Amino acid sequence: MASVQSRIEAKLQSAFAPAVLQVVNESHMHSVPPGSETHFKVVVVSDLFAGKRSVARHQAIYQTLAEEVQGPVHALAIHTYTPEEWSLNQEAAPASPTCRGGSKADAH
Repeated sequence: MASVQSRIEAKLQSAFAPAVLQVVNESHMHSVPPGSETHFKVVVVSDLFAGKRSVARHQAIYQTLAEEVQGPVHALAIHTYTPEEWSLNQEAAPASPTCRGGSKADAH
């Protein structure tokens, strides 16, 4: 069975034909068991985003990854750009914040 990360990469590659695709497993930054694939950061640079607002871009990503978001993926940080926007951003996405800890299992 393919890893969650590789499935995400394949689906985004197929759906958006990106000039740049980065899928980073950030699970190690959170309170999850070692080797988890639950928290991801995705950067997708595609001509298909031209003329689309951020919300529409994110909806397209969520639609493409619906199966993963319903299952193993707990958190998905999405950064979408056109090639021109990517260039203006100096080809860099924002860093993810550090985990603030906590889980549903914690007592409140």
